[in-house]
Amino acid sequence: MSLPLVIVNPASADGATRTAWPKIASDLRRHFGPFSVAMTEAPGQGRRLAAEAAKQGTKLIIACGGDGTISEVANGILESNKEAELGILPSGTGGDFRRTLRLPAKAAAAARALRDGRTRLIDAGRVILFNDEGERETRFFVNVASFGMSTAVLERQRSGDAKNWVPWFGSRKIGSKLAYVAATVQTTFASAPIEVYVQLDDQAERRLRLAELAIANARYYGGAMKIAPDAKLDDGFLDVVTIGAAGAFRILANSPRLYFGAHLGMDDVNHALAKQIVARAVKKDEPVAVELDGELVGRLPATFQVVPGALRVRS
Repeated sequence: MSLPLVIVNPASADGATRTAWPKIASDLRRHFGPFSVAMTEAPGQGRRLAAEAAKQGTKLIIACGGDGTISEVANGILESNKEAELGILPSGTGGDFRRTLRLPAKAAAAARALRDGRTRLIDAGRVILFNDEGERETRFFVNVASFGMSTAVLERQRSGDAKNWVPWFGSRKIGSKLAYVAATVQTTFASAPIEVYVQLDDQAERRLRLAELAIANARYYGGAMKIAPDAKLDDGFLDVVTIGAAGAFRILANSPRLYFGAHLGMDDVNHALAKQIVARAVKKDEPVAVELDGELVGRLPATFQVVPGALRVRS
């Protein structure tokens, strides 16, 4: 039987994982046991490595990195159509999916959780959308998919504009979090609402003007924002949370409610459960970007579907 494979993204946490890996590996050997390792060198490689390992019979594939790394490894496992199990060794900035699973953030405690944890079946989201090359592509997500202000925040953060506002605090992790906060504030004031057509299951299609639409399998996104406080990983549904076209000051004033999950009762917020969500932009010449698990992957039109019990996870 093959050893568990750890797929490490050394670029996660703004490169801090590369420096921390020897200590993480030591903790994993001491508290978990022997394993093999593969380092990623480019975006998307974790997905390919996980798919290849699953097809070769590896039973436990552990993602070492942030939410993007976890998503890549999960995509590879799901695309392989094999019963490989996903393990998580957190080493990223956000840690949103880990929060829903209630997994520890420290390497030693996470290693013990991998050793002693039980296997559970969770749902996944499957998305058919247009990628950046304009081709139709099928992707999976385990945490949250969204479009609206969240994608604008990611675009601004990656452009480097937000980081210019953030002083150096001697910590890459703190710097990344502050850059995300700065990007969020800037985007809130700069972004215009988007207009989309949305259909939930067999309901009539609706035209919506909104700031954000999140399709959640898990509860958190955007660095601990509890966007879908009632989401369950194994209920066979996706939680659909829409935030209307509220003004910038109203959004910022109520941002603490997002972190505590107390926003669902607000007038501008709607929540529903669905197994399929179809969304398209009202204006075809104004592309609406889509993110999956914190990664920009393409644009609308898109179809989001729940895949019940799709993934085995160690937790």
